[in-house]
Order: sequence, then C-alpha cells, then structure tokens
Amino acid sequence: MNNTRMGLIGCGRISGKHFEAVEHLENARFITCVDIIPERAAAAAEKYNLSSYYTDYHEMLAKEKIDLGVICAPSGLHPKIGIALAKKKIHVLTEKPMAIDLKSADELIEACEVNNVHLYVVKQNRLNPTMLLLKNAILKNRFGKIYLVQSNVFWQRPQSYYDMAGWRGTWQYDGGAFLNQASHYVDALYWLLGPVDSVMSETATMARKIEAEDTGVAVLKFSNGVLGTINVTMLTYPKNFEGSITLLGQKGTVKVGGVALNKIDKWEFEDYDDDDRLLEEANYQPLTVYGSGHLPYYLNVIESLKGTTNPYTNGRDGRRSLEIILAFYQSVRTGKKINLPLKD
Repeated sequence: MNNTRMGLIGCGRISGKHFEAVEHLENARFITCVDIIPERAAAAAEKYNLSSYYTDYHEMLAKEKIDLGVICAPSGLHPKIGIALAKKKIHVLTEKPMAIDLKSADELIEACEVNNVHLYVVKQNRLNPTMLLLKNAILKNRFGKIYLVQSNVFWQRPQSYYDMAGWRGTWQYDGGAFLNQASHYVDALYWLLGPVDSVMSETATMARKIEAEDTGVAVLKFSNGVLGTINVTMLTYPKNFEGSITLLGQKGTVKVGGVALNKIDKWEFEDYDDDDRLLEEANYQPLTVYGSGHLPYYLNVIESLKGTTNPYTNGRDGRRSLEIILAFYQSVRTGKKINLPLKD
C-alpha cells in the first residue's frame, strides 16, 4: 500500500490532531471527511485541502475509495461506524475509547477479523518520549520490585465544554471522566504494569450538569502484586494542572508529570543507565493535553499497513483498558471490589 487514502469521520475537537499528523506523511493523505454539521465538514475539507466532504458516512462509503477510515465521532458510535467500514474491507482506526461497552467492542473486533482488516485504537500517550523512557526503565528492571503506582488526571472541563455537544457526558455516547479523559491513563497503567486482578472505585458528579461523573478515584491491584491508584477530576481550578504517573520501586522512583505526561518530574535509580542522559531532551511542551504521539502513531499505522512492522496497538489492546474502566463503574454501582476479567 504505497499511498494510503484516508477518510475521517467526525470533525470535532480531536480531529485536528489527526489531520495535522497526516500532513507530515509522504505516503498517506486524507481525501475526504464526514460530519453531521455541514459547516464543520466543509471547514475541515477547505482547511486540509480535501477533495470532498459529506454529512453521512454511508454516502461517503458509497462514493469514495479509501483504504483507512479514521473515527473521531462520539465514543458510543465507534463500533457501529467501524463495523460499516470493515464490511467494506476498509481498515479501521478509532479514537479512544473504542466502545462504551464490551459487547459492542467485541462486535467491532470480530467484524475486523472476519473481513481481514486492521483495527487500530489510538493510544498515542504510549509514544510520548517521557513514557518510552519509563517503559524502558521497567523493561530493564531498573526499579527492581515495583511497589506502588499513582496516576493523577487533574484537568478542567467547564460546563461550556459539555454544552457544546449534546452527547458529551452522556452514558449512551460518551461516559464520564474515566471513560473519556482518563482512558489514556488507564491504558498507560496497563501497558506499563500488565493485567489487573481487581479494582474498587468511587465516582461523583459534583459540579457539571452531565449524566456521567466529573470526578472519580479508583484502587487497582495488578496481577504482579503492584498496588495502584488513579485520581481523576475535570474540576481543577482554573485550568488543566496535571496528568501524571508515579512509580515507586525497590531501586527507583519516577514521576512523569506535567500537564499531560510531558515532563520528567522525578527520576532517581540506584544504578546508572545511559538513558539517564536523555531526560532533558525527553521533556517537551505539549500544545494540548493530547500530547505529541499522533504523528509517530500514524507512522506505525502506515508501516503496518505496508506489512513492514507490527501495529503498536490493536482492538484487543483497546478492549483491555475499556474493561478496566467498566470495572470501575461496576464497582461504583455495586459498592464492591470487582475482579477481572469481567464476567459476561
């Protein structure tokens, strides 16, 4: 696949990261886009020099020949759109979360497997330079035994953010702070430390007029014995403050912080490694909380479509982090510790 032709579905807040990343690629381009708001689709087509735009993705699928469909629509619509793409033998790339329940996630995975197309779930924070350094430190066993992990997502989403689109903060299409804003951080914990055995959680809707939660806390017990916590709120005053992961181990302490895992706040190990010289160049200033990982993510996607490498993430990766978040919600509903994997 020498020149990947792409269509984007959903021209909202996150779509710009996709358009801008692909502009840097030589062997891939967006040729069309879809949004139910005609003015927004037209604006995206003009800004990014696309040949066409639509307000219905079914019409796009009928008229355009694309190799990869990129889904940036509300989360609850990801499986339905992805299945439609797969049935047309089009590869699927979906923003997080891939679904808002396991049944529809499994249906999307099955549709892609049956139709022999790739399913990519965007997990761009894994590719932040700071996170790659942390992952390497774990792989090199620099921590020795890891005892504790803590993740904080202290961001601000004013009421106006939710009021901009009726689907935001709803259970049918979005979920709350855990399922939307913090899903990358849950994925990062799984990616760094492996499977989770059990969780306990509390959530609350304290200040935003939405169905789902604006604040939550959870305790995780990993299969390797590590204990963890994740604290999430969209009520931080006056703006986004911190997106961090702290690891405490037998021979090392690391905090990757900043507003979005973009800065090494603490890096101390018993033994020296050449990676220690890379700390300053790993730090960067993100333009948004989405980080800098979309471009390297797309580079991997295009190379995997060509068959020259394996994809960084796939549908089953996306399902694992979704399952952990759904276990948080089940714990809230039942008031109990929830074991994983979840039962059907």
